[in-house]
Amino acid sequence: QVQLMESGGGLVQPGESLRLSCAASGNIFSIDDMGWYRQAPGKQRELVARITNGGSTNYADSVKGRFTISRDNAKNTVILQMISLKPEDTAVYYCIQQVQTYDKRYRAYWGQGTQVTVSS
Repeated sequence: QVQLMESGGGLVQPGESLRLSCAASGNIFSIDDMGWYRQAPGKQRELVARITNGGSTNYADSVKGRFTISRDNAKNTVILQMISLKPEDTAVYYCIQQVQTYDKRYRAYWGQGTQVTVSS
């Protein structure tokens, strides 16, 4: 009923920037929180950044000052702008959106994941 489509990953050198985008489509009545998680090889999935429907944000300590999360409610889209990337940012990045559908069901939907590799 709801699909999330991510884009924007890739291979960059340390210090460079990337912009990830995640658009939701389908039977959407409203969207509450949106966010980004990441999972590096051999590690657990961790929260990177989160934004509420009201625009409040929180970030993992490791990305504060370098990553910025934003949302476009008209397009059901969450964006992660990443600057000053480091090799330790290398991971698969997943978006998540808390969606209420027109049948009043409420649940979290995940994107398919996009690879971010930071390497010289």
